[in-house]
Amino acid sequence: MDNIIYHLLILLKYQQQQIAWLLNFICRYIPLKQWAHEDSHSPKYQKFKTDPLPIITFHEHDWNYNDLISYFKERYGVSIRAVKRRAACDIPEEAACPKCGAPMPYLIRNNGSEGQLKCSVCRTLFSPDKNRFAKTFTLRCPFCGYCLSRVKKRVVFLVHKCVNDECPYYLDNLKKVDVEHLLEPYGKNKYKLRYIYREFTVDFFRMDLNSLPENLTSLKFSKFNAHIVGLCLTYHVNHQISLRKTAQLLLDVHGISISHQQIANFAKIAAICIKPFVDNFNYPLSGVFVGDETYIKIRGIKSFVWFVMDALSRSITGYQVSDRRDVGPCIMAMRMALRQLPKLPEKFRFIADGYSAYTLAAMQFAVNFGEDWKFDITQVIGLTNDDATSKEFRPFKQLAERLNRTFKQSYRVSCGYDNIAGANYNVSLWVAYYNFLRPHSSKSYRVLNKVPMIEAADNMPGKWQMLIYLGQKTIAHLQNQSHAGSGTVVNGTVE
Repeated sequence: MDNIIYHLLILLKYQQQQIAWLLNFICRYIPLKQWAHEDSHSPKYQKFKTDPLPIITFHEHDWNYNDLISYFKERYGVSIRAVKRRAACDIPEEAACPKCGAPMPYLIRNNGSEGQLKCSVCRTLFSPDKNRFAKTFTLRCPFCGYCLSRVKKRVVFLVHKCVNDECPYYLDNLKKVDVEHLLEPYGKNKYKLRYIYREFTVDFFRMDLNSLPENLTSLKFSKFNAHIVGLCLTYHVNHQISLRKTAQLLLDVHGISISHQQIANFAKIAAICIKPFVDNFNYPLSGVFVGDETYIKIRGIKSFVWFVMDALSRSITGYQVSDRRDVGPCIMAMRMALRQLPKLPEKFRFIADGYSAYTLAAMQFAVNFGEDWKFDITQVIGLTNDDATSKEFRPFKQLAERLNRTFKQSYRVSCGYDNIAGANYNVSLWVAYYNFLRPHSSKSYRVLNKVPMIEAADNMPGKWQMLIYLGQKTIAHLQNQSHAGSGTVVNGTVE
């Protein structure tokens, strides 16, 4: 019996050795797809990865030179007196130590004519022109604790980098670089190897989402009535007809002579009125959001439209038009989409592509609102399901891609926009149509959000008139509120 147990133990040990050998062989020569395409294992995708927040060290200078003089006298029996000068002193009378506040009688020149001063109380060396103690905090690398250096200045943020050559984060990434690139001059610059932090100089969380443009125009008609405005919006927005063709259609079918510029003015005024209602509507939210951006042309220059939609209701809850594809408009679109949430749901998920602006925006939510608003971005990378995450969440990303294609159908008739304000007006009208007027096949050809006052209208021009009316009520309510963002539209009424 003992021999059988002994042989079984030997057999189990042999099997463990074979399993370990096979696992080692698979890991070396037959990598799984998920490992091969995961950005944490491929240095080529490190530039799309957002590093964690840095360590912030605050500097406190609570001591005073009088306290230090008393302390040295009591503890060490040393009396610190004013400097006895043998010659005339050229130190300005208003000069003081930036660390302890000692006045000019306690200051001496440390390097002659070079300008450096020394405090005889706290022994601090400083320059009267540059106060290094005015810095209230220091940013440090979370991997090695080294002070970050500011290396670049962008439009809305500063780039800080860890330049420590012994940083474990840098050394670990350096091992993944191809050997041939290390031998090339500046070959390492093809990769993102060091820790990087972006400090934003613009606070996108203090910008008002309900601000109205200047020089607003009223909808008082001298020649046309509200029904004609509804007809213009129906043809131009619902049926994606250009301004000139809309004017020709009104003349041929309805006998209404109107210029295309007048139709453009009507669309602009209607967009200004409807936008507050659309932005402040109480959409049913599921806790799963999908974000994406698409390209447009403004005067022939490439610009961008950012969309954030709820995955369950499929309503567009956040949107933004920008001339740059950076993190600023991404934050504004995400703020618009998430501002109805008092806190993040337990199973909250935000799905986007591999663009780093979404992860940077999510990081700023945690910085501004604390740990309760800390969430990760589920990234669906590429066009094929090369990893488990992309395979699981690809259907959600396809919702955003389908939304972009639907938007491009109405965008193509405009052949681009003349300015960014016009792009904002057109996108606002299209979002209002998409959320409240457009029949969707996924909802059995019903609208996404039913509003009783809009549903009561008999025809589409009447529905546009009701949208304008609700927008005017929302504007009046927001103007009477003392706190921004306190007005919420529920089922066509303002609460």
